[in-house]
Amino acid sequence: MTPWTNWAGTASAHPRRIHRPSDTDELRAVVADVAERGGRVRPVGSGHSFTPVAAPDPGCDALDLGALSGLVRADVETGLVTVRAGTTLRRLNALLDALGLAMTNLGDIDAQTVAGAISTGTHGTGAAFGGLATQVAALELVTADGSLVRCSPDERPELFDAARVSLGALGVLTTVTLRCEPAFVLQAQEGPLPLDRILASFDDLADTEDHVEFYWFPYGRNALVKRNTRCGPGTVARPLSAARRFVDYTLMENAAFGALCRLGRAVPRLVPSLGALASSALSTRRYSDTAHRVFATQRAVRFVESEYAVPRERLPEVLDGLRALVPRLRHPVAFPAEIRVAAGDDVWLSTAYGRDSAYIAVHQYVGMPYEEYFAGFAEIADAVGGRPHWGKLHALGADRLRELYPRFDDFRRVRAELDPHGVFGNAYLDRVLGPID
Repeated sequence: MTPWTNWAGTASAHPRRIHRPSDTDELRAVVADVAERGGRVRPVGSGHSFTPVAAPDPGCDALDLGALSGLVRADVETGLVTVRAGTTLRRLNALLDALGLAMTNLGDIDAQTVAGAISTGTHGTGAAFGGLATQVAALELVTADGSLVRCSPDERPELFDAARVSLGALGVLTTVTLRCEPAFVLQAQEGPLPLDRILASFDDLADTEDHVEFYWFPYGRNALVKRNTRCGPGTVARPLSAARRFVDYTLMENAAFGALCRLGRAVPRLVPSLGALASSALSTRRYSDTAHRVFATQRAVRFVESEYAVPRERLPEVLDGLRALVPRLRHPVAFPAEIRVAAGDDVWLSTAYGRDSAYIAVHQYVGMPYEEYFAGFAEIADAVGGRPHWGKLHALGADRLRELYPRFDDFRRVRAELDPHGVFGNAYLDRVLGPID
């Protein structure tokens, strides 16, 4: 059996078998068979989690839901759209575009499956906007005994609260009903600003801009600020030309930046100078386009990542700690950090549960040492009650996570009711959720 590996190469597995069900009935039969023989099975999605959340344990099975893709039904008037869980966000955006609809908010990568994105707490940026799970109106999932179960705010509401961010621990999602809105245009304004100026004004920016984020280059004076403003109905998009997109994204953000990273990996002492160069070379651009084409960007340069959600008001001290950490590291940092915000929500295992949050994501180029950097960052974030992204590298276990999530034991109770024998478990879930009681 060919080994399974995630996008970043941080997780791999040798599943006993990879099942590729073509419909829900076949999926139910697979799950029931695995449960009957006392096995375990994990849906692997598109492998864009950096943690081994999707990796089946040795000798266990994997599920590839690539065939369970596409549109099930859509009501353009209400904006409720049901898609199969194996649909990638990229395909979902195309399907919605054809209907004149759009997701309210998105992250900056669109390669994930819908199931994987919501199950790990994927989010975008915007102080008034929640993560993708807050856009879910209903779910269907296959539970450990092969049953097909539906949940929504009105139908099994406790399961709905748990299943929107479930880590795949409650069952295998088959369909997701999303609350969408009429398609809209985003006005994008991107460019460098001195880091100190951004830090002094970021809280105001977050409150006044629809969607704002910035990228901090550890050895440079400038950061790249991205502001996306939602335009009114009837706005005509004015996208970048094909030539400008090729130069800015294909050449500069991928080919040239990738070359700098490879050089830094080969000669680490050059990384600070290369980082300063990248910071000084940031360009300004202003354009408008269909929302999903602005939210999502192509990432060809591979990296590893850790991200924590912290109370929004604690962001300055976390960034101060991070800025003090980087010069002390034995190994330099070749990749920028990304800072975003999101509204609090009521999803039990959402990193934004019960509080408006700031997200700090740190990265390192693949093949370069990251352990000391990520561990130091985790210590800084943990000191202010930071919650690690479920799909990004962290070392926390169930004991600490219970302290961070008020509904943690409620989730564990629902899990024990639906999957008492751990059919959907793996080593990562054993660590972060603890044993099934």
